[in-house]
Amino acid sequence: MSEFTKHEPCLACGSKNNLARYSDGHGHCFGCGHWEPPTDGSYNENYTLQEDYNNMNPVQTKGFSGAIPERNISKKISAKYGVRISHGEDGKINKHYYPYYDSKTGDILGYKERDVATKGFGINGTNKGAGLFGQNVFKEGGKYLTITEGELDALSVSEMFDGKWAVVSLKNGASGALRDIKDNLDYIESFDNVVLCFDQDDAGKEAIKAVRDVISPNKLRIVTLPQKDASDMLMNGKIKDFTEAWWNAKGYTPAGIVRGEDTWEHLQKDENLVTVLYPWQSLNEVTYGFRQKELVTITSGSGMGKSSVVKELEAHILNETDDNLAIIHLEESIDRSVKGLMSIEANLPIHIPKYEAMLSEGEKKALWQKSVADKNVFFYDHFGSMSEDSLLSVIRTYAKSFDCKWIILDHLSIVVSSQEGIQDERKAIDAIMTKLRKIVQETGVGLFLVSHLKRPMGKAHEEGGQVSLSELRGSAAIAQLSDIVIGLERNQQAEEETDRNTTTLRVIKNRFCGLTGKAGELIYDKDTGRLKEGTSGQSFF
Repeated sequence: MSEFTKHEPCLACGSKNNLARYSDGHGHCFGCGHWEPPTDGSYNENYTLQEDYNNMNPVQTKGFSGAIPERNISKKISAKYGVRISHGEDGKINKHYYPYYDSKTGDILGYKERDVATKGFGINGTNKGAGLFGQNVFKEGGKYLTITEGELDALSVSEMFDGKWAVVSLKNGASGALRDIKDNLDYIESFDNVVLCFDQDDAGKEAIKAVRDVISPNKLRIVTLPQKDASDMLMNGKIKDFTEAWWNAKGYTPAGIVRGEDTWEHLQKDENLVTVLYPWQSLNEVTYGFRQKELVTITSGSGMGKSSVVKELEAHILNETDDNLAIIHLEESIDRSVKGLMSIEANLPIHIPKYEAMLSEGEKKALWQKSVADKNVFFYDHFGSMSEDSLLSVIRTYAKSFDCKWIILDHLSIVVSSQEGIQDERKAIDAIMTKLRKIVQETGVGLFLVSHLKRPMGKAHEEGGQVSLSELRGSAAIAQLSDIVIGLERNQQAEEETDRNTTTLRVIKNRFCGLTGKAGELIYDKDTGRLKEGTSGQSFF
């Protein structure tokens, strides 16, 4: 019995190594079935090809080489890939056999069998350890490599290109795309250009997402087809349309990288972002107002008037815009939050009992109706600490489900303090700030965040000490991830009452325009409960 000696190219079908040469000199192509007789004089007419298969591989080869007319696949292309077909009793093709070869040795490992009627697949042998379908046909280092989802699509693309360019397919369709690409990445990366031509359905789109960051972006191009797949286009005679789509395939750029030519759309989006002026002229002159997609941090020492500033801001947004506003005060009840808005409407601090007693129930109801009930405002029924996950879920719900353009979170420290088992406050704040920043970018909301300061090295904040970024409590992430940071300064121990009730606004970070420094003064009127601007700025805009 002759023994296998080596693989050779097949002159009949042009394959790289499908022809097996044996010790008696005879040759047999396991792709197209081409056979060459022995050269040692032992040839006889009863020689059986089954001996070749038994010697080479336990895989039983079925069918024969031929065209696939119903798919417009010629015998030339079918034989090039070593595809075989068989016929049923009605004389029609009933099965396709797609060969798979060991990616290292080139030995045939098995055939994937496709049942034409059911479109089901089976395996004769195995395709484990095999390269991509068709990988054995095309040597490494070509100019173009097209990768399709399935074998028929690979045959179809090759047919439409008359076999000119290298075309292969995944072994197991869209579901195995990532594994197949990774397993054969060296082969794929050897080509100058890699073109993904997957199906235009959801599975194909998800497969592209799974593999697009694995292949070098300077090589990768992605085809968008006008029909479901390449096979459909060949059957429908859309060869010109396919060719145009293939040549127009867009180069892939990894997420986050934007070409200059694609930035006009980004400009249009930015132009549509809402900008609102602060209620204080001098602050507007430094910040140019506040905008969607901004994270604004308001900070100060303890008891410096952060709550009063925030409530003025809440009322201003509700009175000056038709936008939806979400208010998350973690250290006060909804009753207190509502009374804060009513107080500003009434110019009376009605959260203080003696002032509330000055109003009748009817007057209070009217104030409530005007300042809260008729406004686009949402509260959060919660007092005290809440988990990080709950907070992020609530904020995302306000933004996406209730279309809130502005969200106020008061305050960050209480969220951190609620995390079970926390040992490193700095890391906890880093994590929360990063997630808040992502939500702002993802949803487009404008987020106002209240944060505390740590004890200063110099003059106490309660005595009018100047606020700096380095004093933000717990983590540098607050300063790094905020677009604007506004510090409040007030000397609670000043001799003069006016000085004790005067808060300095200081912008200590301003990513929007870079202007920083003192941004005016706010004077608290204890009889009205309101903050009035202490100095009149020049007209704005």
